[in-house]
Amino acid sequence: MGALNVGVIGLGTISDMHLDAYRDSPSAHLVAVCDIDAARAGSRAAEYGAVKVFTDYKELLADPEIDAVSICTRNDTHAEIVIAALEAGKHVLVEKPMTASLGEALAVAAAAQRSAAVLQVADVRRFSPNAEVLKRFIDAGDLGQIYYAKATCLRRVGNPGGWFADKALSGGGPLIDLGVHFIDICWWLMGCPSVASVSGTVFHKIGARNNISNFSRYLSADFDPARPPADPVEDLATALIKFSNGAVMHFDTSYSMHGADETKVQIFGDKGGAQLEPALEIFTEQHDTLLDISPVLDSPTFSTVAYRNEVEQFLATARGDAAEAAPAAHGLELIKIISAIYESSRTGREVVL
Repeated sequence: MGALNVGVIGLGTISDMHLDAYRDSPSAHLVAVCDIDAARAGSRAAEYGAVKVFTDYKELLADPEIDAVSICTRNDTHAEIVIAALEAGKHVLVEKPMTASLGEALAVAAAAQRSAAVLQVADVRRFSPNAEVLKRFIDAGDLGQIYYAKATCLRRVGNPGGWFADKALSGGGPLIDLGVHFIDICWWLMGCPSVASVSGTVFHKIGARNNISNFSRYLSADFDPARPPADPVEDLATALIKFSNGAVMHFDTSYSMHGADETKVQIFGDKGGAQLEPALEIFTEQHDTLLDISPVLDSPTFSTVAYRNEVEQFLATARGDAAEAAPAAHGLELIKIISAIYESSRTGREVVL
């Protein structure tokens, strides 16, 4: 199979990463774009050389010339569009989270099982070179058995507003938006063990903090301070996740808090440990001496080249040249964990899975 004809559905901010990667890939022809905003769709088509422009994703999916699609729409639309794309025989790369709810995730996973097409979830941190290098060390046994992981992604003023801030549209706040990345990267590095139980708490204490001035931050394209969400998302989430093999993961994430921004990912094994973020370092011992190993990389932290790697993996998998790297089953497991954290917070109890 040669280069695939690709369409991108949803042309908000994250779509830039997909559009750039497809445009520059020898394995893809970017032929179509789709957005409910006709002006934006036309502008992006002109910018990226897409010859087909749609405002209705169903019309794009009905086009027999299109082999594969990226879905970069709002969280609450993922399930509907993914299932329709799979049923139309299109290979699918869907932005994280796979869906906004557990029920939708179960439906998408079932659709993926029925379909001969590929479904890949955009768990992009797996494709950053620093993570790929660390995974090779882990898979070679250099760190031994991984028994503990810690991840933190804290933003002091990081609520993007718009649909991100409305739980009915997003499925949740920093937990499902940021946390999904950090739960996933730890879980993947740990070998994707099955989950035994989850204890978590989410907080609604500070709010979106739209009053803060003199501070630049990312805001959703539909941000409107005059229109607060009917169902605001949480400020901060924290959880302890236990796995059936005895390993444990702890993580926290926030949109709003009184403290410093922080991003950190750590993995601990019985032969060595590692820090993935803010920069890759490996910690071990030899000859009764502690060793700190700093791999020499173009970027020891997360690199946006991960988006291109992710797209190339998707295209290779769709062609049948590579094994699935982030399948629907993984997307479902992450939504199970996130849903259990919300449930644990609501009930005040550990949730056994």
